[in-house]
Amino acid sequence: MGSGAGERLDVAAYRAAEQLLRHNRPRLVRGGSVTPHWIGGGSRFWYRVESDEGARFVLVDPAAGSREDAFDHPRLAAALAAACGQPVDPDALPFASIEYESAFIAFAAFGSAWRCRTDTYRCERVDAPAGQDPLAVRSPDGKREVFARGHDLWVRSDGREWALTHDGQAQLAYGTSPFSADVLLRKVGIDRLPPAVAWSPDSTRVLTHRTDLRGVRETHLVDAVPDGGGAPRLLTQRYAFPGDDRVPLGELLVLDVASGEAVAARTEPILMPLISPVTSKWAWWAEDGAAVHYLDRSRDLRTLRLRRLDPASGEVTTLVTETGDTRVEPNQFASEPPMVEVLAGGAEVLWYSQRDGNGHLYLYDAHTGEVRTQVTSGEWAVQEILRVDEGRRVVHFVAAGLIAADPYRRTVCRVGLDGSGFRRLTEDDLDHVVQAGDDYFIDSASTTALPPSIVVRDWDGRVLVALEDADITGLTATGWTPPERFRVKAADGTTDLYGVLHRPHGFDPARRYPVVDHPYPGPHVRRVLPSFDAGAYGYDAEALAALGFAVVALDGRGTPGRDKAFHDASFGHLDAAGGLDDHVAALRRLGAERPWLDLDRVGAFGLSGGGYATVRALCAYPEVYKVGVAEAGNHDNRLYHLWWAETYDGPDPGAYARASNAELADRLEGKLLLVHGGLDDNVHPQLTMRLVDRLIAADKDFDLLIVPGAEHIFRGYEHYVTRRRWDFLVRHLRGVEPPEYRLTPAPFDVALLGGLFG
Repeated sequence: MGSGAGERLDVAAYRAAEQLLRHNRPRLVRGGSVTPHWIGGGSRFWYRVESDEGARFVLVDPAAGSREDAFDHPRLAAALAAACGQPVDPDALPFASIEYESAFIAFAAFGSAWRCRTDTYRCERVDAPAGQDPLAVRSPDGKREVFARGHDLWVRSDGREWALTHDGQAQLAYGTSPFSADVLLRKVGIDRLPPAVAWSPDSTRVLTHRTDLRGVRETHLVDAVPDGGGAPRLLTQRYAFPGDDRVPLGELLVLDVASGEAVAARTEPILMPLISPVTSKWAWWAEDGAAVHYLDRSRDLRTLRLRRLDPASGEVTTLVTETGDTRVEPNQFASEPPMVEVLAGGAEVLWYSQRDGNGHLYLYDAHTGEVRTQVTSGEWAVQEILRVDEGRRVVHFVAAGLIAADPYRRTVCRVGLDGSGFRRLTEDDLDHVVQAGDDYFIDSASTTALPPSIVVRDWDGRVLVALEDADITGLTATGWTPPERFRVKAADGTTDLYGVLHRPHGFDPARRYPVVDHPYPGPHVRRVLPSFDAGAYGYDAEALAALGFAVVALDGRGTPGRDKAFHDASFGHLDAAGGLDDHVAALRRLGAERPWLDLDRVGAFGLSGGGYATVRALCAYPEVYKVGVAEAGNHDNRLYHLWWAETYDGPDPGAYARASNAELADRLEGKLLLVHGGLDDNVHPQLTMRLVDRLIAADKDFDLLIVPGAEHIFRGYEHYVTRRRWDFLVRHLRGVEPPEYRLTPAPFDVALLGGLFG
């Protein structure tokens, strides 16, 4: 499909692409993000940043408007070197975190704990403080921690341990989630997640649940190549399919950590299809500890209730109920906490709803369950509650849709709880990513093409101190250029869609370039961010542009972040793969306006839902898509976990069947590489194998790569899978041979855990 038989791609293209992968790219952007570590009760904070001089620790006092080095880096390096007898580079200090006090810096380096005075710069070894067990949950007062032992919960305090529960069982355990990515956890040396518990504000009780998996379907994986050798091992999960009668349930209860007294919720267990409601913030303590609040949604997704649990009696009452014709959601983004706040000591509820077609806030009377006021309104959507100031009776929030140029860009706003006094606190047309503190918020403003400028603001929107203006010199040195943000019409000819187009490195408009679509079909997450950050999915697209491809990413109808009708396009229609017909319409429009896009050479690639969409593209639109690499695709939702199919297709077996790629296997025409991890405990490898079976029955040619020890995100195998993806697209879409090149294995990044749930 390309030119020049035997021609080989220059190895420099692979070197540049490797620099743009997610574990390398952050090094190319200096000052692109700030992670605040608040000190002094939240009045000041420190952060670490890479600069031309090397890594620096910065101390910020917003009230004083000051930003300065947290300490004298050369003096501390010299003092530490003198104390430990080893060389210390002030531009690369041997620690990444500090404990900051007014006159001291504490840190760990060279296997010891250190304390250094910031007036005399004298460093001394100190006894290391007892580290918190990473698998325990510490109380607010720091005196106790809850951890799991076997199937029960235990408490640890002052060197003493005691059991908090005593009757846990394998399928009736305390504080566990139905799904916990056990294969990946074992790879990083962890045998379980911390228990799902929430401490009461006074540190005397914990909220948790007993997870009932009795009767839930068992599914199996075969570890063909177990660590240490030996015969294959069978790995068994409790893993419900859509439509199953028995599904995971959670029995909520409150435990007194001193007495062990248990108060169970006097109601039916709640549905818990995937993860704990405590972990997902669907269950939480009231600020005064007088109540627990939790959200309870019906299995058909069309009724959502806010309930109050009395921690003393177990009595449960309903505060707010909302029903709808389709799913009722407390947030369109499944990874974000619900937008629900209980106010006025339990008398009021601030509630997110899409009942008017957009996502807005409503103030309820918690005693009557009736709406008092619609707090926000308009052709835009609230996306995050940042802070409620009950004293001033105002709520601060993030909204999208207020900027005409791009409805995905986010704006920080404020409005009174009575609906009056609406005000934009960020008045430009940039996208704003916010980290909220008690008295201030950190605001990162950017666009897909404009690097971030990061400042601290007060809650009236005033800029108090500038922190960073990102330096992208290293990024542009790779040959990277900013992606083009575009707008096109959807397949319906009416709806505006937005995406990004990554131009190939060394772009020449006189040439014609093969095109790669990089889909992710939602409906729980956006594929394209409106900010400069390319996001977890975007880095792979940027890297592919370095190999000479034009790469397109688009959020079609059915994905989140817009109005309810836009999102509901996916309800009952996961077979549309996040608006795959919209992708086809966008490609044709972009090609008509940009003759350098070669629409005779169009490919696709993606992971998980993106792998599903890739196969769907080649089978449903073979006249458009010629080459695809599909990794860990959920190709048949009838046999995928119920959370995905039931949440986004509803209780509709017909929809699950329509969404099966296996039913389209006989329509495959292009070049396809299927990749799956042999130990993928999220999207089981049998979903790819069932597709393989149908492809063979249809006498179709394809390539298959099974990575025996890999789970859903190919931890430890990313370099191999990435190279195989690149080689396949370069060979079959660019029409040249890939270079002889091997990628360096990627270090483990905890952020990659975000890819575990689809």
